[in-house]
Amino acid sequence: MKISFNTSYTNPESRNDPWKEAMNCYHYFSDEVIVTGENWPEEFKFSLIGEIFQEGFEKSEGDWVIHMDIDNFIHEEDRDKLFRDLKKFNDFPAISFQKFQFFNPNKFSLKSRMLIALNKSKFPNLKLNGGGDLCQPTLNGKSLEIEKLPKSYIPIWNYDSIFKTKNIISQDRARFARAWYREFGNYGDRGGPTETEAFNAWSKMISNRLSFHVHNMNINQHPKFIKESLKEINDSYFGFNNFEINYKKLDLKNLSKEKINYLMFLILKTINS
Repeated sequence: MKISFNTSYTNPESRNDPWKEAMNCYHYFSDEVIVTGENWPEEFKFSLIGEIFQEGFEKSEGDWVIHMDIDNFIHEEDRDKLFRDLKKFNDFPAISFQKFQFFNPNKFSLKSRMLIALNKSKFPNLKLNGGGDLCQPTLNGKSLEIEKLPKSYIPIWNYDSIFKTKNIISQDRARFARAWYREFGNYGDRGGPTETEAFNAWSKMISNRLSFHVHNMNINQHPKFIKESLKEINDSYFGFNNFEINYKKLDLKNLSKEKINYLMFLILKTINS
């Protein structure tokens, strides 16, 4: 069984993407790593994202193709489990993974599941052109139903904007807001075309999400590929103090069933380890 990882990035150094750390991670788990989107235009239509993802899928030669955003990681301790899951679910078109979303190294939120492992060997007609953002997997023109597909309990460690400054985030969010407008004719919850509007909308979103970051994590428990970089976060980065964005503490009684079930899984896993 051959495994491909694919990702995309443009100017990762200037964007403070953890691309070197991510590439070390992807090579650790795969037979090949495919990179696309290296010449991503400054101004674009939102549908380009799915097109870039599709290019990565088509260039991948693995039986399984795992798409990773450049800030997503898998823990080295889960290598054998990943291979086992891919073999176990070899008759399915895709496998879903839970996201651990970090805004700083010490706390995380359990995010919704993602269909990122695609079975190219048996389902070569998979496309990344569905969903509201036009980059979710489809098969024969129909979106894959995540509820009907197998779940892996290997977490994806997501370091969303941890290493980015306010200036980088403002520029990036404004670019994507303008791309959304070109595609859909509105800005939705992305604020507007200017850096100030886009950053303010992003801050509002972060304020809401921060309240769900209730699960503690020791920095030494992070994947080895990124652990040292997390220890060196400076005070200009979002991951240092989350720009001191205000948020309301979460009432644990309001956690979703999915979050509660996965939290229980983690507790049992710790007890049995």
